[in-house]
Amino acid sequence: MRSDPVEEPGEDGGPSEAEERRRVVEAVTAATLGVGARQAPEELCRACVRLLPVGGASVSLSGGRGVSAMWCASNDVASRLAEAQYTLGDGPCQTALDRAAPVLAADLTRGADMRRWPVFASEALALGVRAVFSLPLGVGGAAIGTLDLYRDTAGALPERDLRIALWARDAITFALLNLYSAARDGEAERDDGVASWVEAAAADHTEVHEAVGMVMVQLRLDPEQALDRLRAHAFANGQSVSRTARDVLARTLRFGSGPGHEDDEGRYRRDSGDDGREGRQ
Repeated sequence: MRSDPVEEPGEDGGPSEAEERRRVVEAVTAATLGVGARQAPEELCRACVRLLPVGGASVSLSGGRGVSAMWCASNDVASRLAEAQYTLGDGPCQTALDRAAPVLAADLTRGADMRRWPVFASEALALGVRAVFSLPLGVGGAAIGTLDLYRDTAGALPERDLRIALWARDAITFALLNLYSAARDGEAERDDGVASWVEAAAADHTEVHEAVGMVMVQLRLDPEQALDRLRAHAFANGQSVSRTARDVLARTLRFGSGPGHEDDEGRYRRDSGDDGREGRQ
């Protein structure tokens, strides 16, 4: 991913750009010191909140086009906002992933941002969120996830704060890439170590991919259509995509028609017939 251009700060007697960047990197790094490995991802998000005039932050990882999973969040609102974008498959986060470029939705209450993502904007407003800033994580032109920041008031991030957000994004990208490397090389502990962070997100991706395959067989759809159907059901029933995927895998939810399938009123019954998952009894 190319480095996002930033302008030099004004000569106002404040710290230099290099000093300010070092402060940001040190703050993000220090957030994980002295805490358990399972708490570290959440602390990374909270560090972003302490550095910036935002109400919350989350990091989502991408498992391919149209599929992502939340890795960590600073609070419940940030978590629910990330889950809403995951379920809808739409919003600043998904756009930032697709474009591998920052997406700054400064006002979800009206105007272009509201019109661009009308359903997501409605969900965000219901959570008290008025602005969302999604910054892609990754290197070499490919986004592996996003850092998402939200505010409860509309308005753009000032230039200095956007610069800080981009530096925080870079620091989290570096931490995440180190995490992947440690997990791949078997250097991270398994019970309470950083590898569990990656494994948790990977498990989320796997469940959704497997459920999409089952829905493809049940409804004879292509992958994108099956994922859209899964998301539509999740949204209509106030569930996350992950929860809906688990219901499909447990065979308590089946798409189609007739006994043991979805009926006209959206009710489901357990079905023991062929579900598109080979070898499952």
